[in-house]
Amino acid sequence: MNDDARPGQTPGDLPPQSPGDEVNRQDPSRRSVLWTTAGVAGAGLGLSSLAGGSAAAAGSAAPEAAEAVRAAEAVAAVPARQGRTMTDVPFERRSTVRVGIVGLGNRGDSMIDLFLAVPGVRVVAVCDPVREKTVKAAAKVTAAGQPAPAVYAKREDDYVNLCRRGDIDFVYVATPWETHFPMARAAMLNGKHVGVECPIAMRLEELWQLVDLSERTRRHCMQLENCCYGKNEMRVLRMAHAGLFGELLHGAGAYNHDLRELMFDPDYYEGPWRRLWHTRLRGDLYPNHGFGPVANYMDVNRGDRAVSITSVGTPALGLAAYRKEHMPPGDPSWKESYIGADRTISLVQTAKGRVIRLEHDVSSPHPYSRINSLGGTLGVFEDYPERIYLEPTNTNHQWDDFKKYAEWDHWLWKEHANPPGGHGGMDYIMVFRLMQCMRLGLVPDFDVYDAAVWTAPVPLSHLSIKAKGAPLPIPDFTRGAWKKARSGMDSEKPAA
Repeated sequence: MNDDARPGQTPGDLPPQSPGDEVNRQDPSRRSVLWTTAGVAGAGLGLSSLAGGSAAAAGSAAPEAAEAVRAAEAVAAVPARQGRTMTDVPFERRSTVRVGIVGLGNRGDSMIDLFLAVPGVRVVAVCDPVREKTVKAAAKVTAAGQPAPAVYAKREDDYVNLCRRGDIDFVYVATPWETHFPMARAAMLNGKHVGVECPIAMRLEELWQLVDLSERTRRHCMQLENCCYGKNEMRVLRMAHAGLFGELLHGAGAYNHDLRELMFDPDYYEGPWRRLWHTRLRGDLYPNHGFGPVANYMDVNRGDRAVSITSVGTPALGLAAYRKEHMPPGDPSWKESYIGADRTISLVQTAKGRVIRLEHDVSSPHPYSRINSLGGTLGVFEDYPERIYLEPTNTNHQWDDFKKYAEWDHWLWKEHANPPGGHGGMDYIMVFRLMQCMRLGLVPDFDVYDAAVWTAPVPLSHLSIKAKGAPLPIPDFTRGAWKKARSGMDSEKPAA
């Protein structure tokens, strides 16, 4: 979960590209485009025109809706592959994984502790434009008995210099969302594998560029979705793949987390970057936590594919109401106009006809929930609170205790019963497993295609809402490789 901040962002603008990070020079407006429908269609999706495709799905909707449909249909066309597929490509085996960390806010500061706790990992360099944070991070590294890391804190684009180092194998990125894409690009362009906090990018054009760059450079680019490593999620995964739910039919995931107080807190984030996204997009800003685990249950990109999405959204009332109640006159937030729906609901259809429901709500009062449900021909699991109903064991419409199924726990949770770190231990499990794959030369549990699919609802939900809920195509980022069944999160414990 990405709680980090970058100071110096101009409200309403996206950050400039950094030196050493090639950009699409045919798109001069992408530095500062606002997320109107025209902006998303013309710049966010990287389209040279809106002439292609059909707006039939929008029916008799307004011209704005028809334009959104045409934009999504055009970008769904699969471009020619520029390299070779990254499916089933293992890491190079190494005894020690040398890590560079970019972003030392709330998330990066906590994650550095976990990298230092995993055997066979050395933190070589740290980067953040706030020097005090790099000093704190460097002290953690030396306190763990490692050599002092190199520090990059001279300016906003100093991450490029970190990526250029010859003694780094893996770059970890935990910064505001708009910076994820250029940082991931810089890492791969300089020969580094890269793991990025959610979401990995904000535009479909950027997702395609990350896919193509990963294939060309032969570097893995991964969405570090910690919720895929939750104890319940990994147990359900094993049960689903063992057939306990029968033929899978439906699932649901969400990020329903009341963040109003944090988004208006002047100290929690450095600057208003997260709140400002609610002035730019109407769609699901953070689909990965809910989508990733359910996609794993259904073997999306490994025998099934997410093919379309339809989204609707409520009015944007929550942030303005909270501001009226809690923020004094003259606060900079009073200059903001919120368009982000308080709750978005999306339905994703897969090639096999399954349905995945996604929800996003960070601006209205409610308890935390990722929903995390899965249903099939033999029963259903629902989380928050956890409960299960499976035939023939359960009858009379009575939920059963999910704790009875502890035998299905993933080997990672059996080996690390009480992991350190936050979010119930899933963060440590994720870092341990990723570093293990890199040390042993294994195929990563997920790849750039998973990152692209799990993030695609960000721009596509915005466009679907603009198109009055019209179903929009989700690109096949694998270029057909999804048809081949292959392993993923349900890995066996390695021999060494």
